[in-house]
Amino acid sequence: MPSLLHIDSSIQGERSVSRKLTARAAEAWRAAHPDGTVTYRDLGAEPLPHLDGSGVAAWATPGEQQTPAQRAAWSLTEQLVEEVKRADTVLLGLPLYNYGAPSSVKAWVDHLTVPGLAYDPATRAGLLGDREFIVLASRGGGYLGDSPRAGWDHAEPWLPHGLSLTGLQPRFITAELTLAPVTPAMAELIPLAQASLAAAERAIDDLWAPAMVR
Repeated sequence: MPSLLHIDSSIQGERSVSRKLTARAAEAWRAAHPDGTVTYRDLGAEPLPHLDGSGVAAWATPGEQQTPAQRAAWSLTEQLVEEVKRADTVLLGLPLYNYGAPSSVKAWVDHLTVPGLAYDPATRAGLLGDREFIVLASRGGGYLGDSPRAGWDHAEPWLPHGLSLTGLQPRFITAELTLAPVTPAMAELIPLAQASLAAAERAIDDLWAPAMVR
């Protein structure tokens, strides 16, 4: 039975563009996989604790020797890794905050990248790579080409590196200039924002279109 892991990370609620994109993608996935199951995690509403000393120590401490804090950290890590392992497709909403990924996404990556669970410590081979990983990204400004802040997006370039040990390889679908409709100084960019959003929506609609017509 096909399985989807749907993850949001925006703190903007109904105003969030990345949430709208992941919702659209999840709907398209359900249409293509009517017998599938969906697991949902909201990192924005229920952020994970940041990785701490107890979490790292738990990686190398046998279960019977773990402290209560280490056991709690290990249990969370096992849960997060298992969510990915059960999924055939992972959807991640990735808004850009202060030119980087939300700290909740960084925490998810840190908890996920564990030797023995997410990668083989001897060979360094990733253990989570045999699945589809779609990242629906949103950026309030413009960061492409010759724009004044080209290269200032440090979320999209970082994520493949952050997850590289796990074997997960993200495919990005990105909507830019999402703040144009609500920022007077960006009003002239609204047509470009609309075109970027429309292109992202078309890319989402095409993700599983072949499966829908079989």
